[in-house]
Amino acid sequence: MVRTALAASLLAIGGCAVAGANEQTPAAPESVAVAPEDDAAADAQSNAGYDAAMAAADERQRVFDDPAESVVLKGGLVQGGLAFGETLPGAKVTLDGEPVMVNDGRFIIGFGRDHGPSALLVVTHVDGSVVRRALDIGDRDFPVDRIDGLDQSKVSGFTEEQLKKIGEDKEKKTAARRTTDAAPYWANGFSWPVTGRISGIFGSQRILNGEAKTPHSGVDVAAPAGTPIKAPAAGIVRLAEGDMYFEGGLVFIDHGQWLESAFLHMSRIDVKPGDKVEAGQVIGAVGATGRATGPHMHWSLKWMGTLVDPALVAGDMPQAGGAGN
Repeated sequence: MVRTALAASLLAIGGCAVAGANEQTPAAPESVAVAPEDDAAADAQSNAGYDAAMAAADERQRVFDDPAESVVLKGGLVQGGLAFGETLPGAKVTLDGEPVMVNDGRFIIGFGRDHGPSALLVVTHVDGSVVRRALDIGDRDFPVDRIDGLDQSKVSGFTEEQLKKIGEDKEKKTAARRTTDAAPYWANGFSWPVTGRISGIFGSQRILNGEAKTPHSGVDVAAPAGTPIKAPAAGIVRLAEGDMYFEGGLVFIDHGQWLESAFLHMSRIDVKPGDKVEAGQVIGAVGATGRATGPHMHWSLKWMGTLVDPALVAGDMPQAGGAGN
């Protein structure tokens, strides 16, 4: 479900430009920023969207624990949600018919922004017994901004040189995502890489001159340039590039079992591909590189190619000066 916001954009102040960071479709060659009337309005709108997302997830936090069938599932069964499962070693797991990686009984399942109202989880044990569970997936109300009357050159179109760079960057990202570690580095949970004001929420979308842009792929936290970014959980660095067309400074961290964090628009990168990072380790710094309208941390979370909401796994934002800084 979506709602319409007429004048302001969740992403306009200190946020990502149009939709280029989302990777599925190219954005405009120039940023389009339509600012709320003041910072208080921006704070109120972003915080309202964040609070609504967290409330929706809280309502859908389900725990399925059946000792007789040896399956435990904990997490948000909601659009953009991620759930963590545990079963007997050697079991095979599928979600909606697709195989899920399992390590010593541990697994993850996720649901995209537009996932339907149900999903089917199937666990097959080594003794041949099968557990089938129909999961109810809650829907969410994602903000949509409709902005008309813009110069069309700022909404679509790329030069040949820009398209060449975009294609080269896509190849690098695709190559970095060809492998994952089987270890469940995610098992100890996630924390906020940077603390501060939420300036952009997962799943929000712009419609510019009637042209729908790709929904926002992650969460934005407004912070001064140079603010340290910390790994939200342990993992292996798969990509560390400083000059991507859309993302600018970009880092991928593989948390195991096809769960990946991506950090965009970084002003400094302190890690390299192949590095093992621990939760809380500084990986670089906040910036406004690539297609960004101001310094902020953009954090995306992707499971098996499906974007999910980082805010739902990181939980409530700590107070300034708290654990995330």
